[in-house]
Amino acid sequence: MKIFNSLTRKKEEFETIEPMKIRMYVCGPTVYDFIHIGNARPMIVFDTFRRYMLFLGYDVNYVSNFTDIDDKIINRANELGISSEELANRFIDECKKDMQGMNIMEASTHPLATKEIDGMIKLIEGLVEKGYAYVGKDGTVYYDTTKFKEYGKLSHKNLDDLQSGFRDLKVSGEEDKKTFTDFVLWKPKKEGEPYWKSPWCDGRPGWHTECCVMAPKYCGGSLDIHAGGEDLVFPHHENEIAQYEPLYGEPYARYWMHNAFLNINNQKMSKSLGNFHTVREILEKFDGNVLRLFMLSTHYRAMLNFSYELMESSKASLERIENCINNIEFTLKNKNVTVSNGSKLDNIDDFNELIVDTKTNADFLPSELEAFDKICEYIKEYFDKLDDDLNTADAETQVYEIVRIVNQNVNESSSIEFLNTTLLILNTLLYILGIELNKKSVSNNIDEVLIEKMIAERTEAKKAKDYAKADEIRKKLLDMGIELEDTRQGVKWKAV
Repeated sequence: MKIFNSLTRKKEEFETIEPMKIRMYVCGPTVYDFIHIGNARPMIVFDTFRRYMLFLGYDVNYVSNFTDIDDKIINRANELGISSEELANRFIDECKKDMQGMNIMEASTHPLATKEIDGMIKLIEGLVEKGYAYVGKDGTVYYDTTKFKEYGKLSHKNLDDLQSGFRDLKVSGEEDKKTFTDFVLWKPKKEGEPYWKSPWCDGRPGWHTECCVMAPKYCGGSLDIHAGGEDLVFPHHENEIAQYEPLYGEPYARYWMHNAFLNINNQKMSKSLGNFHTVREILEKFDGNVLRLFMLSTHYRAMLNFSYELMESSKASLERIENCINNIEFTLKNKNVTVSNGSKLDNIDDFNELIVDTKTNADFLPSELEAFDKICEYIKEYFDKLDDDLNTADAETQVYEIVRIVNQNVNESSSIEFLNTTLLILNTLLYILGIELNKKSVSNNIDEVLIEKMIAERTEAKKAKDYAKADEIRKKLLDMGIELEDTRQGVKWKAV
């Protein structure tokens, strides 16, 4: 697999520090409000990367933090008359609900900044001792960017240009800074703010310090991958490197992955423009699978434009996939075959074995053999695209092609083996992308036994020419969110 490394600005062959083990850290949100759809993009992108790596057999230690102390948190908590801790805990819970709604796998660890203050103090002490940091008159600790000769290597910014650009940004309270690019490691407490004791003053750490403490602690040292949105490249990730590497004498991360920005109707998302959308708001209008399909429909390093029209398009694409899978399941049920909802393969070895075994031993109809050969071509292309810097956009295209081939070949005369195999293939390819169609039924509390019973009652009513009762049952089902379709093979239903 090749990954575009933001550090070198080129695609590189992915090689881990330890064989088949991945130490991965993804910067999480600052929890002062509901997360917005800009937060959702890195969550979905890097969750998909993790899913694919697990499928390939890697042991993935996936760490993603919550920043639970910050000026925004403090200000919002003061407005509401509650503690910063209470506010942060509330929105951590809300964030986890939204992540669940987007099919985001639980992180191996979700460290909190406030629980790691001792480690941050220790790191800052080390930087002061080695001469990479200095203490101002009021107890503020600054990082001296001139001491780290590689400062700017991730963002590819020249220190002289940075100093020139920062010259007009100096604010009150920063008089002790030696250089305009120097950044705060520890800041003194203010009235009404949470604080911790330190060797320099009572206060709290700067934002850039938390991740370079939590990442190596919970990942087990230097990282294989550090990931996040491209807005974090500078100064956040640049400043993490500057703190970690001179202190530990090793690369902070081998690979840096950054997703591009998300715009709203071709404009930057902003509350002042009235185009600000939370994930909660979107999930009230669309299923989480639709949001994932949309987010993955553009390569993660390309700017993504969000609009309700594009979401409706993704919804229609998901319905095409759902209809295909429902048709396979419906045909199997008509053949008295028990269907395991959402059955899939969770590793590449079992998947390859399925393909080889099917090609060698499958008792397919001649038309099915030809169709399966085409499906295998699209499967190969699907994995080739994911191996090329996680190109989910083109991988999705291969799924649509497989759906097209399956739709052309599934009917009442289809072999059970062809139906079962194509169902397993589709569910597996979708699962890697985090599209879990079986979760939709669970989340909507659909009682399939009741639905089948009502459909049977409607069928009997139609046989008895009691069309008023049949229409009444159809309406009841529609009110429950179930749409019926009468076909030559029988009645199909789907959640709407």
